Amino acid sequence: MKKFLVLSLALLLVLSVAACGTPDQTTPTPPAADPTAPVAPVDPTAPAAPDDGPADVAANIGSCIYKFDDTFMTGVRNAMTETAAGLGAELDIQDSRNDQPTQNSQVEAFITKGVNALAINPVDRTAAGSITDLARAAGLPVVFLNREPEEPVMQGYDKIWYVGAKAEESGTMSGQILVDYWQANPSVDKNGDSKLQYVLLKGEQGHQDAELRTEFSQKALVDAGLAIDSDQNLDECLLAIDSATWDKPKATDLMNTWISSIGLDKIEAVFANNDDMALGALEALKANGYNTGDASKYIPVVGVDATAPALESMSKGELLGTVLNDAVNQGAATVAIANAAAKGLEINQANIGYEVTDGKYIWIPYVKVTVDNYTQFQ
Repeated sequence: MKKFLVLSLALLLVLSVAACGTPDQTTPTPPAADPTAPVAPVDPTAPAAPDDGPADVAANIGSCIYKFDDTFMTGVRNAMTETAAGLGAELDIQDSRNDQPTQNSQVEAFITKGVNALAINPVDRTAAGSITDLARAAGLPVVFLNREPEEPVMQGYDKIWYVGAKAEESGTMSGQILVDYWQANPSVDKNGDSKLQYVLLKGEQGHQDAELRTEFSQKALVDAGLAIDSDQNLDECLLAIDSATWDKPKATDLMNTWISSIGLDKIEAVFANNDDMALGALEALKANGYNTGDASKYIPVVGVDATAPALESMSKGELLGTVLNDAVNQGAATVAIANAAAKGLEINQANIGYEVTDGKYIWIPYVKVTVDNYTQFQ
């Protein structure tokens, strides 16, 4: 019995020491995790912690521009690059060299590379559908700019947006510039028929900007009574029209052809769908002694875009007027959308800084640029 009591007391002493630990042991060792214990589910609706979540994903944007040597698109590219730097987004812009197969390959390469947003200025607007298919298959948001995809393409994907301007506005403003000049300068009417005889340099065939600028610039003349619509809805005051595909040298060649075939004594004005073509026409006119400072040898020429070379030409009294196609805001809005979409943010004015129409369209307004206000845009 005594032996049993001694053993029991010894055992109790050992257990007591083990329970209390040594005097310098202050932190107990935590128990090992139970691998069979259930994991608490994550609430997908819970707000992200500050500086965390989708908004902190770095935007890696792959962009294609139809061709780098387009003056207007150069302004857009510069704005895109500056905006991306300000947002801390990575932006890779490729020159598609006015070739749609090249652009398609560039888009595929971006997807393989692992970008998380696309910003595309398509060579051919009808190719937007196939580019959208590639974006959809990869789950990527895609922002188209300056060349508007057709409506079924825009409505067929929930991660697609378009940034541009309503081309009919620029056409109307172009026409109004010439109407205002006509009313202030009756000598424009060389043949005294109270109508305006003009030639028109058109952009790329099928491009919505080219078609709408052409249509609405002519309509502005008809509405003002300076031109006549025939039964075929063709303006009888239109002496010649052809596409110079937005290109200055091609416009110079076309204008030289018209000068030879029509005669400078019959041409009362020149419309051009963009500034590069307007400046091309001016080169031909200046080579023939026109628009160089002699008021008796001046043919009004109107362009669109308000590029730096066009504004410089206005300062010299060569170009009559242009219409601001806001390259800065088109480029900035494009990157802002791509950046927000890459982060999983809703595309709205609060997140991108621009009004969004119908959830998909960001329209940048045009501004009429004349001798009265051109210095504001230099």
